[in-house]
Amino acid sequence: MNQKQFMQLVNPFQDKLFRMAKRLLVSTEEAEDATQEVLVKLWNKNESLDEYKSIEAVAMTMTKNYCLDQLKSKRASNMKIVHNNFTDREASLQRKLEDRDTWNWVEKIMNDLPEQQKLIVQMRDIEEMEFVEISKILDMNESAIRTALSRARKTIRETMTKTHHYGIG
Repeated sequence: MNQKQFMQLVNPFQDKLFRMAKRLLVSTEEAEDATQEVLVKLWNKNESLDEYKSIEAVAMTMTKNYCLDQLKSKRASNMKIVHNNFTDREASLQRKLEDRDTWNWVEKIMNDLPEQQKLIVQMRDIEEMEFVEISKILDMNESAIRTALSRARKTIRETMTKTHHYGIG
């Protein structure tokens, strides 16, 4: 496979790799480095890529593992969710401020979730990945993923309800 073919193959999911890396590493520069590292590793494997059913799933797994290794080596623990399309472009300024405030609360709550739940919420709710893809990437069965996602959503929902009804607490 030549470079052009390789780029056509990875182009559709390259942004997903970056968003996952950014989600885990927070730093844009580190996320760009991680994405580049994964693409180089994929390029080096390009002769054997045909063996995989989903190259995207392989790339996402590689990205996750690379980022977690980076975090372990730095002992960093502050993870941040990135989602740039949260507010409606046509919404009023008041609505945009409310959306931003709500999103900031969700981010804070997510930072308190266990790492596995953070990853599952990121992949399912932000990246809109299918359960089967998440299952391959995290090496978990789909029912365990559904359970973890349900628990994470419940935690987020309950904490948001307490915050909005009782103030910051």
